[in-house]
Amino acid sequence: MGSLNPSQTAGRLAFPAMLAGSACLAFGPWLVRLADVAPLASAFWRQGLAVPFLLLLALRAPAGRGLGAAGGRGLALALLAGLAFAADLAVWHLGIMRTTLANATLLANAATFLLPLYGLVVLGQRLARPQWWALATAAAGVALLVGRSAELSPRHLAGDLLCLAAALFYTIYLIAIERLRGRLEAFPALALATAASALALLPLALAGRFWPHDWTPVLALAIGSQVIGQGLIVYAVRHLSPLVVGLALLVQPAISAFIGAVRFGEVPGPAELLGAGLVVAALVVARLPARPRTDAP
Repeated sequence: MGSLNPSQTAGRLAFPAMLAGSACLAFGPWLVRLADVAPLASAFWRQGLAVPFLLLLALRAPAGRGLGAAGGRGLALALLAGLAFAADLAVWHLGIMRTTLANATLLANAATFLLPLYGLVVLGQRLARPQWWALATAAAGVALLVGRSAELSPRHLAGDLLCLAAALFYTIYLIAIERLRGRLEAFPALALATAASALALLPLALAGRFWPHDWTPVLALAIGSQVIGQGLIVYAVRHLSPLVVGLALLVQPAISAFIGAVRFGEVPGPAELLGAGLVVAALVVARLPARPRTDAP
């Protein structure tokens, strides 16, 4: 058996990297609530504290795909990705404080359905029958997973709408960062986008409680969510279809349900457990190879 070339190795590692990155991001809403700063300030610290670490990692990239290879188009894509991610974090962190933990994670991951739509409408991709089944299974699983704790109500309406807006901005971010990955390695691309988003968030963050007394939550956001979580996702997004990227994001609501059970006593019932199982099934179905067509002679 021949050894795999670097491109094949990267492709095989992309899916587990996407799942691991999505799992890291699932702890974000909990950390935002633990932070003793305003929601927009925690968004800034997540980005600002991550920049030095990402720049150090970016310097290890090959010269032809490092920071110096960005060029004008690359910098423009990095700016677009950074501004979209800044908008995503701003409205999401505000939404986290106004709705349930489950709603905040679930609705912000509506990119699950927006990314395949982008693939269909803009890229002209066609989904095979198993992929349509994967989307339908994921939708059913999400509906069950929310259960009691993610009910839509007037009390949570503002937070729910903010989290849905975050999903739109996050979709734009993923599209821009995927295109930027065509020019740069993962960490140079993420370092540029993160620096741009930190600069965009700074004036908003200064309007509220800015300096933390306890640095642990914001450091955990920066390292766990931005450096590790987004680092893995940015690495993986170049090698996966929009459908698979979107479905992998559904790992986050499943983990948030577990956090809610352990931290807040929100023990999932049979419906929620079935929903989690459907999400896992959707991920498996989405990864099935398409059956080749055989035309009759």
